[in-house]
Amino acid sequence: MKRRASKSQSETNHTYVDMKNSEWKLFPKATEVIMEEEEGLEEDSEFCIDGSPTSDSGPRVFKMMEKWVPKASHYFDKEHYFYAGHQITIQESIENFGAIVWPGALALCQYLESDQQEIILKGKKVIEIGAGTGLVSIVASILGAFVTATDLPEVLENLEFNLTKNTRGMNIHKPEVRKLAWGEKLDQDFPKSTHQYDFIVATDVVYHHTALDLLLATIDYLCQPGTTLIWANKFRFSTDYDFLNRLSNIFHITQLAEFPESNVKLFKGTVREN
Repeated sequence: MKRRASKSQSETNHTYVDMKNSEWKLFPKATEVIMEEEEGLEEDSEFCIDGSPTSDSGPRVFKMMEKWVPKASHYFDKEHYFYAGHQITIQESIENFGAIVWPGALALCQYLESDQQEIILKGKKVIEIGAGTGLVSIVASILGAFVTATDLPEVLENLEFNLTKNTRGMNIHKPEVRKLAWGEKLDQDFPKSTHQYDFIVATDVVYHHTALDLLLATIDYLCQPGTTLIWANKFRFSTDYDFLNRLSNIFHITQLAEFPESNVKLFKGTVREN
C-alpha cells in the first residue's frame, strides 16, 4: 500500500506497542478482547489475502491488498484504485485531512468487494459520515447501494468531484452529497421520519480530535432499529479504544475483520433495544 502522510504529527509519538500496555487499565472492556485477538495473531502469524479466518471463530484476518494502480498523471494529487471491477480515480489534497484516502477506507473497500454476502448493499440506503474523498461511497454505489455521502462544507466540492467523475455514465444510483457537521441540526437536516438508513458507514473518523462526543451523538441519532453501523478504523491512540467502549454501550458490536499490518479493525454494530 502506498505510504501516506500521518493524520497528526503527534501520531509518531504514540506507538501501538505502548498503547497496548497503557490502555489495559484505562479501557479493559474493549482492550482485553482486542489484545487477546492480537496475542493469537502473534502465535499464528498466518493471514490470508482473501480474508480467510485463522480459526473457527473471531474476526476474519486480511492482508491489505495493493489496490493502488500506478498510472502516469499530470496531477500529483490524483490516485488510482481498483475495486469492485472498476478503476477509480481519486483527487486528493494534502491540505485537508478530509481530502486524503486513509487506511480504514482501503480496508473497508477491500472487505466490501470480497464479502458481499456478509454486507449486502444492493438496493440498500447507505449514509457515509466523514466521507472525505468519497472512495467508500463510490464502491458502495458500484455495489448497488443508494448512497448519501456527507462531510463538512470545505470537503464537499472535492467529494462531489470524485463521486461524479467515478459514477458518471454507469448504470448505478448516483450518490447524493450532503453537508453534515457532527451533532449540528440533525433533526432539521436529517429528520428521522424521512431519513432512515439501512447502513451507516464510517472510516477513520476516530483519531486524536475533540469532536468524539459529537460523532457518537451523530451515530446514535442516525441509527434506528434495523440500521447497521459499519466502522473501520486504524487504532492509533487511547481515544480510539475509549470510543469503542462507549460505542459498545449503545450498540451490539461485532468485529468483522482485522488488517494486522496496518492496525485497522472493522466492526459491525446494531442498536441495543431498551
